[in-house]
Amino acid sequence: MSALHMSSEDFKRIVAEGKGGAVVDFWATWCGPCKMLGPTIEELADELEGKVVVGKVDVDENRDLAGEFGVMSIPTVIFFKDGKEVTRLVGVQSKEKLLATANSL
Repeated sequence: MSALHMSSEDFKRIVAEGKGGAVVDFWATWCGPCKMLGPTIEELADELEGKVVVGKVDVDENRDLAGEFGVMSIPTVIFFKDGKEVTRLVGVQSKEKLLATANSL
């Protein structure tokens, strides 16, 4: 399964009002580091299927969410538990670090 590309409405329904864990990559199409991280996020979506939701939010299309969560640099990956932010990682991260953080949700 690939990462869910979320609109603000999707985010609210799936993450903010959802139960369990979620990993959300805030990114943009023009961002080089975001393109580097993209395949890793897709691998996470496959490995974490059925355990946590893995999604992507384009900050250009969803400025409200980027503002709400104070995303100042991209890529920013925010980890949620039951709709609440638990932690975040900014910049390109290793798959191992992302997976370890996601598994702690």
